[in-house]
Amino acid sequence: MPKTSAGLLAYRRSGLHLEVFLVHPGGPFWAKKDAGAWSIPKGEFTDGEDPLTAAQREFHEETSFAIAGPFTPLTPVKQPGGKIVHAWFVPAPDLDASAIRSNTFSLEWPPRSGKTREFPEVDRAAWFDLATAQKKILTGQLPLLEELRGKLP
Repeated sequence: MPKTSAGLLAYRRSGLHLEVFLVHPGGPFWAKKDAGAWSIPKGEFTDGEDPLTAAQREFHEETSFAIAGPFTPLTPVKQPGGKIVHAWFVPAPDLDASAIRSNTFSLEWPPRSGKTREFPEVDRAAWFDLATAQKKILTGQLPLLEELRGKLP
């Protein structure tokens, strides 16, 4: 059974442009990666757990922001690694990307050093117009942006 994640694709209008809110993964593996490294805030959920509730929880854990909705479902996407991502788009014009605070994870770093370090799950967030977001987002999540564009002219 493939792993499943749930997330929220927050958006806003800036003048005539549609912008989306993306996060950059924290930790040493992603530190120098930019194009193709950003994601919607998302995380795994378990069988029996409501995916939308999980998406809201993960958004809060990765950004410290709570979003109330309304939530509109997007078609789930299968990422190259096989994980299925369930997502909803939601208006969020007031999110301040510079004010995020993320939960952390532990990792042995440097590898085989015996030292464990804490890293933020998300090290930064930003608003991007759709053309820029298409270059920044993970390839497996591109269909989410394309569907959003079709639903919000």
